[in-house]
Amino acid sequence: MSDRDHIRYLKRVVEVSEAARESGNTPFGALLVGPDGEILLEQGNIEVTERNCTGHAETTLMERASGLYDKKFLWDCALYTSVEPCAMCSGSIYWGNVGTVVYGISEKRLLELTGDDEQNPTLDLPCREVFAAGQKPVTVIGPFEELDEAIVAVHAGYWT
Repeated sequence: MSDRDHIRYLKRVVEVSEAARESGNTPFGALLVGPDGEILLEQGNIEVTERNCTGHAETTLMERASGLYDKKFLWDCALYTSVEPCAMCSGSIYWGNVGTVVYGISEKRLLELTGDDEQNPTLDLPCREVFAAGQKPVTVIGPFEELDEAIVAVHAGYWT
């Protein structure tokens, strides 16, 4: 897929992030795109993560995807996410067998937005490092600087 395709899917992820925030959850979103370019699943964060520490959009999406699709099919899919997946989400993507991850802003950029907000104690562990420790070559694409402003806007005023 081209950068233009990636940006189109990431813009949809921004909308999913906005919907998550509007429903009272943390402002993150993810989607699963099939080999033919069809959006198969969309997922925002569920429950504010103080009540569900694994309610991140990517992990929740992978739980759903694992119940719907076999691992061979998932390897040919791409997971799009507004923010670089944390170590937990990277693990769920790896074990769920998705072959490509595309993200909007980096975990380091997220830390600039969240600061020391106890609701999001950001881990400084890039997803590329998590995947590199595994035995299969997950492709990682991102960040996309042209989407920084749109993604940051979803987080504006959320973190203390």
